[in-house]
Amino acid sequence: MMWVAIICGLILCRLCRRFFYDADILDVETSDANAIFSVANRLEKLYGGKVYAGLNIPDADTGSRQNIDMVLVTKGEAAVISVKNLSGFVSINEDSSWTCEGGRSHRAECHPDPVAEAKKQASVLESYLEQRGVALPEGYFSYKVVIPNPKFRAIYNHFPSEVITYDQWVQLKPEPKSMFSGWIKGAFRGGKKEMLESFYQQLNFILNTAPMWDRLELKANKYVLGEFLEFKGKQEDTLALRNIKRSKVSRLVVQKTSMFGLAPSRLEVLYCPRDYRSEGASASEWKEVNARSSTEVIFQPRNSTKVRKYKLSSVTSLSLSA
Repeated sequence: MMWVAIICGLILCRLCRRFFYDADILDVETSDANAIFSVANRLEKLYGGKVYAGLNIPDADTGSRQNIDMVLVTKGEAAVISVKNLSGFVSINEDSSWTCEGGRSHRAECHPDPVAEAKKQASVLESYLEQRGVALPEGYFSYKVVIPNPKFRAIYNHFPSEVITYDQWVQLKPEPKSMFSGWIKGAFRGGKKEMLESFYQQLNFILNTAPMWDRLELKANKYVLGEFLEFKGKQEDTLALRNIKRSKVSRLVVQKTSMFGLAPSRLEVLYCPRDYRSEGASASEWKEVNARSSTEVIFQPRNSTKVRKYKLSSVTSLSLSA
């Protein structure tokens, strides 16, 4: 009996350790992505239009890819938005880099000039759009750095005008379409003329088909941006899921999941065939397969060298880039 109690205690300890350790890792991986989609949702509510989040645009000059958190497009403006989910005390150095102290890492962190990064992202995006046939005036895209973290503290208040601090972010109020005032006008309009409808449609179409990171949505409204690699599990389940590839599928949704980590032994997976002719598929086009809840989604988070495994029972949806 004593050995049984010891074994049960070890198993329980291991399960608890794994649960809380995984939760800590997940919070780190999802917090930045959650901030991006939170900002994107609020911008769409404030200004209308469309926000394209998680872009991964080719940089012709370097031969690499440029991460762009989001692009806001309305009929009156377009802006590249960089989201810095910084917490702690932030100061600006002489070389325009930022130092963050007392944040989640509990040590001083140096960040390259976020404004210069956003400016570079706008330039790369303009070059990409021109390569795809969109004629843009020079400097067409404005660029902004948004800091949405309530734990952000500015040591000095002399941040560049392109930076929207947390205090400014929370003071934004919904504005009627085509009506901008104060710093909002300087941030998102910049005196640009109204777009032509055809130009607006072309721009939205190209951004909608531009390279993006895959988006994994987990329970509790948590997101991870990165690259989907494969499914792992029983052969029966991987065979059932074999048609879910980025060349064939744009999105999948997992149904019949439950809260508190409990899930049925098998789950329904609905997936939408990829179709460039329209933005979405009708209900009749969705297909369904079944798989064990223990099946794993192998995913490479953005800005991470480690591959992560997520149980299918913890997944809400997966959007795959083309």
